[in-house]
Amino acid sequence: MLLGDVLELRHGPLRDALAVARPVLGSLGAALGPEREVVVVAGNHDHGLLRGWFERRDSAPLGLESAVAWDAREALGAVADALAPARVRMAYPGVWLRDDVYATHGHYLDRHHTVPIIERLGAGLTLRVTGEPSGGPRRAEDYEAALAPMYAWIDAVAQYGGLRGSGGDGSFQVRAWRALTRTGGSGGLRRRGMAVAFPLVVAGLNRAGFGPLQADVSAVALRRAGLRALSEVLDRLEVLAGAHVIFGHTHRAGPLPSDDRGEWGRLTNTGSWVHDPAWVGDHPGDSPYRAGFAAVLGESGPPELVNLLG
Repeated sequence: MLLGDVLELRHGPLRDALAVARPVLGSLGAALGPEREVVVVAGNHDHGLLRGWFERRDSAPLGLESAVAWDAREALGAVADALAPARVRMAYPGVWLRDDVYATHGHYLDRHHTVPIIERLGAGLTLRVTGEPSGGPRRAEDYEAALAPMYAWIDAVAQYGGLRGSGGDGSFQVRAWRALTRTGGSGGLRRRGMAVAFPLVVAGLNRAGFGPLQADVSAVALRRAGLRALSEVLDRLEVLAGAHVIFGHTHRAGPLPSDDRGEWGRLTNTGSWVHDPAWVGDHPGDSPYRAGFAAVLGESGPPELVNLLG
């Protein structure tokens, strides 16, 4: 069984985030017991957990799955300790669960996203400074080079109080998305001003070489852009053709019964176990961003998406 984001280290100092996450991790570990294994696959918001490992490891290629070794004194050690008595191993950037099932957090899709989220803009800025291999990324290391600097910056900002003025969730882009997509309510003049200015800003970013980016930030556009971006990552990294791929990152679970399965192909998104009122909206029980989704995997066949919270 795979869960979506459980640990997101973006809301203040690392020790505080771990303190909040420990009861959840402890419950998971206790439910699984010493006979079951937990595989931790880091992503963007917890990328800082890998810092010590990256500094120690040799120059061997990351490939699609590398075993992550940790020190008990590091944050990864604290995560493993919280998951006791379950057995714990860590893999990056993904893990093969079966010969035909690959699981990864999915954060490499930020490199190809066409919606101007902060990680995508950060990758564009990094590439303007450092360049990129001819033809674009082909290895995990190429994605790390483009994205890791932005993740490190976000991590550093979170450790020192978050993005000022961004609201309680620590993400000003969530507030911007809500302002651009909501209808009615207060602040109508400001929203109309943003709606006029936003396409101009996106056009300017495209002219500056940060694109291709699009100005459509609707829920449908976000879903489709994320799926296209991850599919490009999988093609570039040469993930086994025909393999099922389980990911999270975008927090949008799917495919759900109401979704067009043709859009999803062999992709399954486990959503997020971090409840975020900014995303679930006024009807959280029906939202594809609600917490509790998991992928159940048998000995054969595609992953089955379920919601364990009802």
